[in-house]
Amino acid sequence: MELKDQPLHANTSAAVTNSVRVEVESQYAPEHSHPFQHKWFFHYTVRISNEGPDTVQLLARHWIIIDATGHTEVVKDKGVVGKQPVLRPGESFEYTSGCNLETSTGVMRGSYQMVTEDGDPFDVEIAPFALHEPYTVH
Repeated sequence: MELKDQPLHANTSAAVTNSVRVEVESQYAPEHSHPFQHKWFFHYTVRISNEGPDTVQLLARHWIIIDATGHTEVVKDKGVVGKQPVLRPGESFEYTSGCNLETSTGVMRGSYQMVTEDGDPFDVEIAPFALHEPYTVH
């Protein structure tokens, strides 16, 4: 998927997979950015909600980060912010993390690898959301 196919204006996204809702909102972080050195930093806050009847656990994450030049970075690791949260029915988990880009705009998308209480694995979509410096022409 190329950057031109992405909704560059929307710094929020939401998706529901197997009764797990993932909502994301990104924000430019000027205090951690150095545009003249081609370094832009963005915070993103993720809220994961279990809307189903079964307890689930987040085991791993898989991010795809694409900057305005089309450069793609893939991040795969266990958990999120050092945790592998367990979500009972109706529970949510929220965290904030960050991302560096070498351009003032980009897009992120990905998935979480989850498991049910019975040990059945499944992936949960993280819908694409934009990373952009305010006042940047898109």
